Amino acid sequence: MATPIYDSFDTYYKSPFGAVERSTEINFKIIVPVEYNYAECVLVMFRPGFKEKFTILTCDIIQEIGGEKFRVYQGSYIPEHTGLHHYYFFFSNENGRRYIKRNGASLGCFDNGELFQLTVYEEGMTTPEWLKGGVMYQIFPDRFAQYVQNEDDEPVMPVDRRFHSDWNEIPDWRPNEKGIITNSDYFGGNLKGIQSKLPYLKSLGVTCIYLNPIFESHENHRYSTACYERIDMTLGTEQDFRELCSKADEYGIKIILDGVFSHTGADSVYFNKFGRYGERSGAYRDPESPYRDWYSFIKYPDLYESWWGFTNLPNVNENNPDYTEYICKDGGILQKWIDAGAAGWRLDVADELPDEFIDNLRKSVKKKGEDKVIYGEVWEDASSKESYGVRRRYLTGKQLDSVMNYPFKECILNYIKYSDSKQLTDGIMTIVEHYPKPCVDILMNFLSTHDTERAITRLAGKDMGFNDRSWQAENFLSPQEYAYGIALLKCAMVLQFFVPGIPCIYYGDEAGQEGYKDPFNRRTYPWGNEDKSLIEFSAELASIRRGCTAFAKGTVKFVDVTPDYCILRREDKEKGTGAVIYLNKSHKAKVFMLHETLGKCQRYKVVRKDMRDSGKLHVSPFDYEVIYLTL
Repeated sequence: MATPIYDSFDTYYKSPFGAVERSTEINFKIIVPVEYNYAECVLVMFRPGFKEKFTILTCDIIQEIGGEKFRVYQGSYIPEHTGLHHYYFFFSNENGRRYIKRNGASLGCFDNGELFQLTVYEEGMTTPEWLKGGVMYQIFPDRFAQYVQNEDDEPVMPVDRRFHSDWNEIPDWRPNEKGIITNSDYFGGNLKGIQSKLPYLKSLGVTCIYLNPIFESHENHRYSTACYERIDMTLGTEQDFRELCSKADEYGIKIILDGVFSHTGADSVYFNKFGRYGERSGAYRDPESPYRDWYSFIKYPDLYESWWGFTNLPNVNENNPDYTEYICKDGGILQKWIDAGAAGWRLDVADELPDEFIDNLRKSVKKKGEDKVIYGEVWEDASSKESYGVRRRYLTGKQLDSVMNYPFKECILNYIKYSDSKQLTDGIMTIVEHYPKPCVDILMNFLSTHDTERAITRLAGKDMGFNDRSWQAENFLSPQEYAYGIALLKCAMVLQFFVPGIPCIYYGDEAGQEGYKDPFNRRTYPWGNEDKSLIEFSAELASIRRGCTAFAKGTVKFVDVTPDYCILRREDKEKGTGAVIYLNKSHKAKVFMLHETLGKCQRYKVVRKDMRDSGKLHVSPFDYEVIYLTL
C-alpha cells in the first residue's frame, strides 16, 4: 500500500513531533487496510536498561485515504523519565503477532526493522535566545588577521616558534629532523587583528564568533594548553581580550571560547615535562606537585595516559576534586573568562569528558546567567551517543545547550556532490526528530572546520582518500574545478543557512579558501585575494535569514527533494510567518509551480526577484530563491 502504516516525521501519526518534555502526552496513530482485522495493537515503550511499558491502541474509526479504507488505531503515552527511549508496535490475533518497526528514517513496516527513538528532556528546558536566527563565525586565531602598531614590525615570537613573514605561505607540514611535527610555525594573527575586522564580520551578518583556543600554549593550534589563566603571548593580553569582547558587543557580536578540559599540554605549567616552567615544578618533574593527581601515571614519570596516545597531550582526571575546583569553582577558569567578556564555551572532545564534570561545568557557567551558552564537540547523533560504555545525556536539559552538527554537514555535502536526496532528508529530519527543539534551534551548522577539509575542496577537488600530507600539499583546485566548486559551495550554503540551527562559517570559506586537512585547512584568510562574489552571497543569505522569524525557531519540512533540486519549507506558526526555499543544484534552469509548493498562505513575497504573480518561479542553474509567507 502507498499510505504508510506509521511515519514518525508526520504529526498525523505522532504528535507532537520529535523529542518531548517529560510529562508531555504523545498521541500515536497506526493505520492498516480494513482487511487487516487484528484483536489489538500495542505500543511498546522502554528505556535502555529498564522493562517495557505496554499501551493498547484502540480502533474506533475507519478512515478513507486516497479511495482506500483503513482502520485507525490510536492511543497516547506520557513519559515519566528524561533520557533516551525506544519504541515499536505489534498487532496480535489468534494467529500470532506482527511487529511494526523502523524501516529507514521514519517509516514503520511489518516485522523487520529497527526501533524508533524518542528523546525526553527536562520540563522548561531553554537555550540562549540571542543565538537564534543569528550567524556564527569560527576563527583559528593565528590565521585570521594580524594587527601590528607599525607595518614594518614583526610580531614578537619566542625563540622556539617560527614566524612566517609571508602571510600567504602554506603552513609547515613536514616533520623535523626527528620525525616530529612540532606545530611551531606562526603567522601572527592576533586578537587585535580580529578586532580590526569586526566591521567586516558585521557586514557578513555575524552575531557570534567562536574562537579556537586562545590560551597560552606552545603549539599553533593551542589544544595543548600550557596555562588556562593567560592569553597566549602571540595573540595579545587579557586586556586585549576584554577589549575585543567589548568592541564586538558594540557590533551586536558575542564571543564564545574553546575549552580544552580533557587534557593539557605536556609543555605546561601543570605538567612541565620539558622544564620550561622551572626544574622542580609540574606533575612530571615534582611528585609532590599540587598537579600530580590531575594525571594518571602508569610508571612515573615517563609513562602516563595521554590523549589518543599523543604524549604531548597528557590526559587529566577531570573528576579529580582539585582539577574540577580549579576549572569550575566560583571565580575559576570558566567564570574568569566569562567575567572577561566571553558569552560561553565550546567543549573540545565532549564525549571524553565525564558526566559529572560536565554537570559541574554547567552549574558554573550558568551561574553567570542562563544566556551563557555551552556547546559540545560531538561528531555523531548526540541524543544516542555512547562513550566509554556510558550512555550520554548531553541534551536532556542539564548539560549541553547544543552541539557541533557534523551529521548535517555530511548530509548537505553528500547531497550537493553526489545528489543523495534520501540521505539529505532522512539525515536532517532524524536529527531534528531526535534532538530537543531548544537544542535544534541553536545547532552549530558548518560545512568546514579546523578538523575537516575545506568545503570547496571536498566538493570539487580530488578525493583525498588515504593520501598523506605530501599529496595534500601539492594538490589544489584547477581554475575549472574552482569555478565549479564555487557553484556547488553556494548551493551547500543555501542549505546551511536555511535548515534548523545557526550557520557557522569557518573563516575564509566565504572568501573561497581551499585546502585539505590539517594544516592545509588552516591557511590564512586570503585578504586581498578574496572571492568578493562569494562574500556578497554569504551576506545575502544572512540578510534573508534575518528577514523571517521562521529561520530562528520554525519547523522544517522537505516539500520535494530530487537529485536536481530541493524545496524546503520553514514555518513559525506562533508569529504567523514562513518561508519556502527553492534550490536548483542542476545545470539547467527550473520552473516551479507555486500552487504546488506554497500551500495555504494569506500572502507571499518573492525575496530575490521582482516577479509578477504568474504562478511560476524560474530558478537559474546552481541558484536559489526564497519566498516569505504570511500564514
